[in-house]
Amino acid sequence: MPCTVLVCGFFGDTGKGKMISYLAIKDKTAVTARAGVGPNAGHTVVYEGKTYKLRMLPSAFTAPDCRLLIGPGVLVNPEIFLNEVNDLGTKGRVGVDPQCAIIEPKHMEADKKGYLAQKIKSTGSGSGPCNSDRVMRIAKLAREFPNLKEFLVDVPLEVNTAINEGKNVLIEGTQGTYLSLFHGTYPYCTSKDVCAAAACSDVGVGPTSVDDVIVVFKAYNTRVGGGPLAGELSWEEAQKRGWAEIATNTGRKRRAAPFDFDLAKRAVMLNGATQVTVTKIDVLFPECKGLTAYDEISREAKAFVENIEKQLKVPVTMLGTGPGTMEVVDRRADLKKS
Repeated sequence: MPCTVLVCGFFGDTGKGKMISYLAIKDKTAVTARAGVGPNAGHTVVYEGKTYKLRMLPSAFTAPDCRLLIGPGVLVNPEIFLNEVNDLGTKGRVGVDPQCAIIEPKHMEADKKGYLAQKIKSTGSGSGPCNSDRVMRIAKLAREFPNLKEFLVDVPLEVNTAINEGKNVLIEGTQGTYLSLFHGTYPYCTSKDVCAAAACSDVGVGPTSVDDVIVVFKAYNTRVGGGPLAGELSWEEAQKRGWAEIATNTGRKRRAAPFDFDLAKRAVMLNGATQVTVTKIDVLFPECKGLTAYDEISREAKAFVENIEKQLKVPVTMLGTGPGTMEVVDRRADLKKS
């Protein structure tokens, strides 16, 4: 079965966009379907020297023949969606499910004040209020908007047809395991589940159709907004270590902490991980910057990777060694041989 689900094992910001863009090119992916909440999640792709910050479209746009779909469980902001389609020139290969709920100005307005803004530190994208309306069955759907008409397709049918034909399919998760409404640090979380099973549901794929679940971790841990972060460092200390980051979507400072093995183990369990990817190895081990062969990375970096494998009991199949799409150590073929 050629269907792979990719999700984040921490609080988002682990490099899912980079890894989706890499896998789409490397594995000649035919279809990538975006799951998750909506435009409250930002994915960054650095490809051929240019940086792209996406909030709606799948990060697999880097593969020119890949079909780009948005599943019915995803909230759509039409303005953001149409701008990204135009900016990336992907009009002929993008599809939106008619069942996607639409974020309206009233949702964004509600998201920027009161409890969500002040207590939860919401992104202000309108996603929470829109999901609330969807639960109440009063949200408008994509099929009601003329400016989306040319993009409307049956996403579950397309995705499952591709799987049945033996084509490579990616399901792109957003945010992170511990931002899940059910499994995260409630109430400091997002407005729905974002684990692997939920990602499948978002695009209409049953669990028996999935071959692999890749959980992406960063070599250290970060989160934005409110909520606990074990081992949190000061911003000054994060700067010293090179872990000081700014969020793609909101421009907020990311809070930083060392790699959390307890959270990682639980994320592997919750998502049913068959593979693990660790990004930003080059930040922890600068000597690994840009490397693409496992034999070339330092002894210290290998020890870090082997410790993760030992504790999580799942193979670390890929390592991110820089921001660029192709800056990846891909161990999949070698691990399969062994």
